[in-house]
Amino acid sequence: MLAHAFANALASWPGRCELCRGWSAHALCRPCVARHVLRQPRCVRCALPLGSAASASVCGRCLRDPPPYERTVCALDYGFPWDRLIAEFKFGRRTELAAALAPLLDDAIAHDAAALRSDLVVVPVPLAPARLAERGFNQAWELARRLARWHRLRSRPAALRRVLAAAPQAALTRAERERNLRNAFAPAPDAALDGAHVALVDDVLTTGTTAREAAAALLRAGAASVRLWVLARTPEPARGPRAQ
Repeated sequence: MLAHAFANALASWPGRCELCRGWSAHALCRPCVARHVLRQPRCVRCALPLGSAASASVCGRCLRDPPPYERTVCALDYGFPWDRLIAEFKFGRRTELAAALAPLLDDAIAHDAAALRSDLVVVPVPLAPARLAERGFNQAWELARRLARWHRLRSRPAALRRVLAAAPQAALTRAERERNLRNAFAPAPDAALDGAHVALVDDVLTTGTTAREAAAALLRAGAASVRLWVLARTPEPARGPRAQ
C-alpha cells in the first residue's frame, strides 16, 4: 500500500516540457502544444495542406492518382520543433516519448468525424527484421498500441510484414522510393484481414510511397478499406520563383 501511494505521488511530480524545457505536469506543456500544433485544412486523402482558400477537400494530385488508402489523419507538419523530438523518439531509443506524441495523433483523430469506427483493426507499418533488431522497437507500433487501447480497437502488430530490407528512404527521390519499396510488404499467413477495415499507423508520411505499398498489401490480403493515421506529414518543398 505504501509503495503504491509513493508511486502515485512520484507520478504527480512536475517534470520538464520536452520542447521548451519549462516545468510542466506533462511531457509536452499546454502552451507548446497550442503554439506548435496548428489546425489547417488538409487533403483528406494525403493530408497535405490545402490552404485556407481551398474549396475542395481533395488535392489535385489525389484526384488524378488516388492513393489506395481512403483517408489520412495526421497531427502536425514534420518540421520545427517536432522533427527533433520525432528523431529522438525513433533513433535515440526514447520510447517513452510515444506516451507524449500519441495523444497528439489521438486528438487529430477526434477532430475527424470519419476517422474512427468501432470495427477498425489497428495495424502498424512494420520495420524490416534487421532494422527492428537494430532499433529495438517499432515506433509505429508504439503509437498504434496506445491508440488501439484508448479506443478499445483490435490491433494486429504482426498482420503486415516487411519482406524486403530496403535502403533508407530519407535521401531518395519519389521515383527512387517507389523502386526501393516495390513489393516490400506482404500480409502474414495468419493475418485474417478478409473484410476488415484497417487503420494503418505510421510516425511520418513523406512522399506516401511506404503508405501506398503497405495499404496495397493490406487490400490484397482482403481488407475492405485502409485509412492512414500518421503523427506527422512532411510538407512539400517550397517552390522557387519561375525562370523568366
